[in-house]
Amino acid sequence: MNSAGAKSSSTSSIIKHESGHFNFHKFFNPDASWDKDQLGDVLHWIRQIVAIVCGLLWGSIPLVGGIWIILYLLISSGIIYGYYAIILKVDEEDFGGHGPLLQEGLFASVTLFLLAWTLVYSLGHF
Repeated sequence: MNSAGAKSSSTSSIIKHESGHFNFHKFFNPDASWDKDQLGDVLHWIRQIVAIVCGLLWGSIPLVGGIWIILYLLISSGIIYGYYAIILKVDEEDFGGHGPLLQEGLFASVTLFLLAWTLVYSLGHF
């Protein structure tokens, strides 16, 4: 009974390890299969990274005005679209169309972008 319990425990730890591990080769592989949650997570975190970079850059230059928010939205959405349509070549209809894919992480990233931009601008130029 003890050996069966140990075998079951080791099998479940292998499954947890494999499911928790992200394969970076899949990140740029157009032949890889994606489920909705995996692709959504990747798109979300790409958008968050773009938000931090643009927010830090906009605040340090210093840039002011609404045109820069629009430019951030265009850059961020362009990167997301380019990633799933050009690099991964996924069929957007399998994921609900362009709308849900382009909105993935959008509102959180705008908040993060504005926070980073405002903080860097305020701390660096006042």
